Amino acid sequence: MNLFGGSFVSLEKGLNYSALKQKTLANNIANADTPNYKAKDVSFKKVFAETISEQITANRTDFRHFEFQSSGQHPAIVTKQNVSYNQNGNSVDVDKEMSDLATNQIYFNALADRMAGKFTSLTNVIKGGK
Repeated sequence: MNLFGGSFVSLEKGLNYSALKQKTLANNIANADTPNYKAKDVSFKKVFAETISEQITANRTDFRHFEFQSSGQHPAIVTKQNVSYNQNGNSVDVDKEMSDLATNQIYFNALADRMAGKFTSLTNVIKGGK
């Protein structure tokens, strides 16, 4: 029985994705002057596929149907290959990374506010609406 309808789990996975993206962006900015460093990014598609595969179950009713297989543990961090912005082979565009950092911060704050709202609702229910 899922007591809260999975909303807390979904919000938690979104917060985990945002935290991983924050670490990756910060690592890119920190290595902006490192020769031959290739910028990394978090693949939303891979994180989403892992989340969906954990929540969806399928039953084969006919041998002709496709088998349902989970995506497994694929790393969500991907390296941007064949890109070079600097003479030293570095592929970090600091302006883009800072923009992505701000976007990710807004996303994280929205999820954190939603999570706080869920806890406030639970508190109200526990107190009996007082």
